[in-house]
Amino acid sequence: MVSPFEEMPGIIKVVSGYTDGHKENPTYGEVCSETTGHREAVQITFDPEVFPYDKLLDIYWQQIHPTDPGGQFHDR
Repeated sequence: MVSPFEEMPGIIKVVSGYTDGHKENPTYGEVCSETTGHREAVQITFDPEVFPYDKLLDIYWQQIHPTDPGGQFHDR
């Protein structure tokens, strides 16, 4: 989820990480094993005057399938 946003004008910072879960500082492999309770997350800092929120959502929804438990299209 980082690459679709990081080169866009108005995007200030993109940070990937994990949210929820019970293990402190899990690795990517641990999160993928589905034993930590974490989910992958992305934090995007943006200038809404240059990159409006609705455009952010348009790109986001092009990257995921919300009813697919197998993950993002990139995970396939």
